[in-house]
Amino acid sequence: MNSGPLRLTALTRGSGCACKLGMAELEGILGRLTPVTDPRVLIDASSGDDAAVWRLDPPREPAGEGGEGPTRVLVATTDFFPPMVDDARDFGRIAAANALSDLYAMGAEPLFALNLVAFPRERLPTGLLDEILEGVGAVAAEAGVPIVGGHSVDDPEPKVGLVAIGETTEGALIRNDAARPGDLLILTKAIGTGVITTALKRSAEPDSDPELQEALAGAVASMTTLNRGGASLAVSFGVRAGTDVTGFGLLGHLSRMLRASGTSATVEAAAVPTLPGAEAFAGAGHLPDGTLRNFRDLQPFVSFGAAVPELLQLLLHDAQTSGGLLLAVPRETSDALLGSLPGRAPFAAVIGRVEAGEPGTIRVV
Repeated sequence: MNSGPLRLTALTRGSGCACKLGMAELEGILGRLTPVTDPRVLIDASSGDDAAVWRLDPPREPAGEGGEGPTRVLVATTDFFPPMVDDARDFGRIAAANALSDLYAMGAEPLFALNLVAFPRERLPTGLLDEILEGVGAVAAEAGVPIVGGHSVDDPEPKVGLVAIGETTEGALIRNDAARPGDLLILTKAIGTGVITTALKRSAEPDSDPELQEALAGAVASMTTLNRGGASLAVSFGVRAGTDVTGFGLLGHLSRMLRASGTSATVEAAAVPTLPGAEAFAGAGHLPDGTLRNFRDLQPFVSFGAAVPELLQLLLHDAQTSGGLLLAVPRETSDALLGSLPGRAPFAAVIGRVEAGEPGTIRVV
């Protein structure tokens, strides 16, 4: 634990992935950028995918059909944010797991990474940065990912993340635009990290609140768990549509995937796993600004059944940090995939289905 009374969460306006620009605002900005036309670019920012994809090899026929084998692709992403917890090492662990998740969500195997650091060198001791980077390194080592460099700046708010580079083949990519009507939606982690970490940030004496400490322990365990296990199973079962759930919340990331795929979906609210303590802290008003922004931005796309409580509606928009994978899985594959997930993703659950309909729309029942 950190020495002394210093609290990292007291140094920031927001926390974790809840600090993202709003979904509607970001999409407007991206829509004004000059389109990418390089034929080697397979996926760029226009599709809302988790990472960019660059073709390494010329397109070629799959092995076994007279060809030379699958086309290799490079997958690249970057992610960084301010603290969502007070423990420096845990902050680093969460930041690393979150950044690597974008590669796993694309079906890629991480190759190497670069550190990204913003640190208030005149406000905090450099020993604290040592602890943060130890946490980053621990999760990177768990993933088998060498950190080979990075970049740092002096900044009033501490921020940490990674540039992460991975590799896969073109045919094995998991992407936003491949969800098809009839697919079942499988979520591999429980939601609620946003409200729990917001409760921590707002608490005057978090160490003396046993309910908060218990909920926080569960949230940290979830956020530091790599999505590697679920991703490797998804690839082995031939899943081609998916994303991970971070700052735009469960419904926000689902809506982006549905829009890219030209489909809609129904989500069963009661089937969505939530972290212990999340509903209680949401009910106490500990909702991140990012969660409320998600709720507003998604109103044109989401309709709720009369039986879905307002509190649960908000939780389904909760801005997650290092959340789970959201996979669109063909029905004939779903039972086998779910049967293999418990040891790697204990909260995994079928939460809904993809349907034909207005692209990007979600009916929550």
